[in-house]
Amino acid sequence: MVVVEGAAGTGAQAALRPPVELGELLPAWSALPFAGMLLSIALLPLLAPAFWHRWFPAVTAAWMGLTAIPFVVAFGARAAHELAHVAVADYLPFIVLLATLFTIGGGIHVRGSLRATPWSNAALLTTGAALASWVGTTGAAIVMIRPLLRANRARRHKAHTVVFFIFLVANIGGALTPLGDPPLFLGFLHGVPFFWTFGLWKEVLLVAGLVLGIYLLYDLHYWRREAAHVREAPPGPHEPIRIEGWANVLLLGGVLAAVIVSGTCRLGELRILGVPQRLENLLRDGVLLLLLAISWRTTPAHVRAANEYSWAPIREVAILFAGIFVTMIPALAMLRAGDRGALALVIRAVRAPAHFFWASGLLSSFLDNAPTYLTFFSTALGRLCPGAPEAAAVPRLLAEHPAYLRAIATGSVFMGANTYIGNAPNFMVKAIAEEAGVPMPSFLGYMLRYSVPVLVPVFGIATWVFFAGPTAP
Repeated sequence: MVVVEGAAGTGAQAALRPPVELGELLPAWSALPFAGMLLSIALLPLLAPAFWHRWFPAVTAAWMGLTAIPFVVAFGARAAHELAHVAVADYLPFIVLLATLFTIGGGIHVRGSLRATPWSNAALLTTGAALASWVGTTGAAIVMIRPLLRANRARRHKAHTVVFFIFLVANIGGALTPLGDPPLFLGFLHGVPFFWTFGLWKEVLLVAGLVLGIYLLYDLHYWRREAAHVREAPPGPHEPIRIEGWANVLLLGGVLAAVIVSGTCRLGELRILGVPQRLENLLRDGVLLLLLAISWRTTPAHVRAANEYSWAPIREVAILFAGIFVTMIPALAMLRAGDRGALALVIRAVRAPAHFFWASGLLSSFLDNAPTYLTFFSTALGRLCPGAPEAAAVPRLLAEHPAYLRAIATGSVFMGANTYIGNAPNFMVKAIAEEAGVPMPSFLGYMLRYSVPVLVPVFGIATWVFFAGPTAP
């Protein structure tokens, strides 16, 4: 009788326990399709370019199937819910925002005499980086990349300029406000004050300044190697700088307003495919699609023609990131499980601010940087403010241990520049540049020729200057 009662009591207690998270059940090898997706992006354009150009949608679909089908077979409705959540709450808002900015940015044409000297290129990169915190890294990249490409049209060596544009405009420049990059906006939604990120100006100034200085060394080297007729050609008739498509500048302001309002108001929620979605987010996406349609209908055709606008880059990004979002589900679930997941070793090893900087940064180089930021944000709160509710823990973390959140924020934003897939505008810029005829480096070439030799030492200096602090308890 005692055994029966004990068993019944145990069963009742088990029924009251929350269900085990999927991340606690998944084996480490469940992340292999994600690794396969990354290797396909890295190697196939280099080893089989014709095959990849024609069949990359099929390759992407195959990796998605290898993730989704066994996942649903093994875990049933819970796995289907995770897939639906990624589609409804993550991928669709992501691609709606990206397509809207791509369409509006493609309707802004900067006309005028732009001569691509090392100093004028550096000025364009600085302007784009300054814009990134206010119109987002994606918005700044879409608006600034075409003027940069046109200015460098006569230059023989220009791929390095596009790469440093990705470093500075598509990533590093977005660290000063929650509008700059999705991880910071996510922190704002979880209680980090809007103006707190202004305090990251020292980190941004050091890293951006070092990267810009290295760019000048690169470009001065290539400038001296340019043919004399390119370097010393007479400037020709001067045409003043002017902007065509001013209506799209106003529409860009509408995008920013829609994003800000969606993060500050609460209108309730409803469920789509079983996934809870806040009404303000749905309203934001509806407004964005409306702004996209207005831009497409009202922008004169000659403005888009001057920008050499086509849908090919956004199509490529939409397909590849669909594969990335689906195949990275197991990896993110294991990270969310913390000490109870197959990637517990990663979580346990992260203790000092420098660890948080590099762990959040390296994972953000290959995974979506927004959930990566949130994972380490939650880890820091749990370790430094144990037992405190989030509303009380966040102010305490900022007051007592600000270096930890500074490390997480800057790591997640800065190191998105380490790979083409580290941040959404990276691949977009690459696709636009290639469509304009710029021979961009491959996935591995980008890392081995640029991000590892340039960014890793710069991030090492930033670690020594800002995050060489003690280990957390």
